Amino acid sequence: MKLKQIVSVLAVLLLSAFSCALAEEAVVPNTELPVPRWQDVAVHDPSIIKAADGYYYIYGSHMAAARSEDLIKWKLISRDATNTGCTLVDEVQTQMKEALSYAKTTTFWAPDVVQLNNGTYAMYYCTCEGSSPLSTLGIAYSQSPEGPFVNQGIILKSGYGGYNATVYPNVVDPCTFYDKEGRLWMVYGSYSGGIYILEMDTETGFPLEGQSNGGYGKKLLGGNHARIEAPYIMYSPDTDYYYLFLSFGGLNAADGYNIRVCRSKTPDGPYEDAKGQNMIRCAGRAGTFFNDPDYEPYGVKLMGGYEFLPLATDKNRFTQAFRSPGHNSAYYDEETGRYFIVFHTRFANTGEAFSVRVHQMYMTADGWPVVSPMRYAGETPQSVSADAVCGVYKVLLHGLDINKVEHESQEITLHADGTVTGALAGTWQCEDGVNVTMSLEGLSYTGVMHTALEAGQKNWATCISAIDETGASLWAVRGLNQE
Repeated sequence: MKLKQIVSVLAVLLLSAFSCALAEEAVVPNTELPVPRWQDVAVHDPSIIKAADGYYYIYGSHMAAARSEDLIKWKLISRDATNTGCTLVDEVQTQMKEALSYAKTTTFWAPDVVQLNNGTYAMYYCTCEGSSPLSTLGIAYSQSPEGPFVNQGIILKSGYGGYNATVYPNVVDPCTFYDKEGRLWMVYGSYSGGIYILEMDTETGFPLEGQSNGGYGKKLLGGNHARIEAPYIMYSPDTDYYYLFLSFGGLNAADGYNIRVCRSKTPDGPYEDAKGQNMIRCAGRAGTFFNDPDYEPYGVKLMGGYEFLPLATDKNRFTQAFRSPGHNSAYYDEETGRYFIVFHTRFANTGEAFSVRVHQMYMTADGWPVVSPMRYAGETPQSVSADAVCGVYKVLLHGLDINKVEHESQEITLHADGTVTGALAGTWQCEDGVNVTMSLEGLSYTGVMHTALEAGQKNWATCISAIDETGASLWAVRGLNQE
């Protein structure tokens, strides 16, 4: 090799080493932020809005609801679908008697709230006993996001005579949203015949007349009792895509709930995943019941059950395993351009106890949302400083399986020469402190590098959130005190 070439190579290596120097502690943006004290709430199937009063509200099953000013501290404002515990609806058992009686239940499943063009808040409530798709979906009005909501009646029913549960939807889990043209839509459905979408009246909140499939609307995916539910659609002005979030698997701690996403240029589809698969094919085979392998390969899996194991440098050796995260909603903040995902999660060794979590999301260069590995703690999107990039990371692969037991992290090291060693071998590149690409064990990943609070270590850490070419997510969190 010529002297000039040797000097050139050495210069590149020295520059890389300098720009990726390992600090004694990670020097990252946002470190001036205090470590928050979260106030958690148990709201199952949380659906989020930001109301005119400045509060964020989440509404969940059993008429539970909570509010927050910052997505960190939550206050429960309604609970229990009883006359005494429910503050969203006065005398709820009486007002919604028709819906409860039809579904043979005394409680409610996942609701959704939207503000109509006339300023009225419309709550879409649903009832289902659970062992059959004998369900109702109704609407109630209020002038306040905290209620009291007044019942306006049932708008959809499922399970009556002539109903085919392998074809038609179970009318639960509504999500109502405006598209970029100002039209109002409702996506809904759970297990049974799949996920459907209806166009709604922007003034009344009722379905527009004359829609297909006997008034159920257009089918987007599912069928033959596939374990797919909790649809939620969010539009991104940054990518001009509509993102359909879904929960695959079962909601109990040992049943593998996991969050997936697909996208479309139009609100009513067709939706595709990262492999370009049309989601209308995502369903169980005819004659099957809860046959997970049929639909496991579909959708971009954002997260399932997981646990970050400690590194040798971690001060706190305690870890928490999360199980069955799911039934999410999503929020785009027009003022700040930030994205959030809100979901409930269960935990290992705590039975069926659950709690709400909020994580920030980021858009990759390929236009897919990725979720921060750590819960939101007030951070703002910023590029990661060069001296907080290289080092030892906890890396977690979510895979595409409906995992009933949490996936555990492994250790990798990002080196200044662009190589990756450890449990996974390959290469990495991040030129702007934000957009990162990796090639690990023959798979290509595209993602975002960012800063988040690793609460267990009380440390603002460099994180990587990425998806591979199959649609499986990778999370990575940089360790402390590296030399």
